[in-house]
Amino acid sequence: MTTTIKIVNPNIEYPSSDGEPLAESYLHLYAILTTLEVIKQYLAGRQATVLADQFLYYAQGFPKLRVAPDVMVILDVPPGGRDNYKVWEEGQVPQVVFEMTSQGTQKQDQEQKKNLYEQLGILEYWLFDPKGEWIEEKLRGYRLEDETYQLITDGISQPLGLTVAVEGELLGFYRLDTGEKLLTPTELAEQLQQERQRADKLAEYLRSQGIDPNNLP
Repeated sequence: MTTTIKIVNPNIEYPSSDGEPLAESYLHLYAILTTLEVIKQYLAGRQATVLADQFLYYAQGFPKLRVAPDVMVILDVPPGGRDNYKVWEEGQVPQVVFEMTSQGTQKQDQEQKKNLYEQLGILEYWLFDPKGEWIEEKLRGYRLEDETYQLITDGISQPLGLTVAVEGELLGFYRLDTGEKLLTPTELAEQLQQERQRADKLAEYLRSQGIDPNNLP
């Protein structure tokens, strides 16, 4: 009887960058970064991480077998950033991937990446075309059912518990449990500014009534 032991070269390097630009246009970059930040805030405090345009290595010992999703969400792993993501070290493939697609990346996104993500067992694959170059409705999602991607028709990301919608040149996310919208960084800043303005008006009114707002009981 012969026993074969697989030995992986410990000196194999897994690069974290290929020198390529993050996105092909400002719209694609903005959509990537906004999606990253919104979902990161949503998952804060949970065992999960959200990464953008970082290498996903899926075959130990074969550093050329890699892909860089625009945004990938991995649940049930320690939170925090990574320089790259190795499936065999983390013990999880991403549950959800978002690609900000265009006419120039249509074939790669719709064929090569879709087939790869399906084979890896990634539960959901969302394509967002912010310019509407080849996806008329701008957003198209696929859900893994019986190991095959099926078109998502309800607009729901089941692993995230969110409804995903097109809002101009960005994606909008809404909680399934409360219907609450997840605010973008810009919307959060605007909300904070409005709250400060309301507080200033209240303080001004109190002073007009002879009340010091800094010494309220």
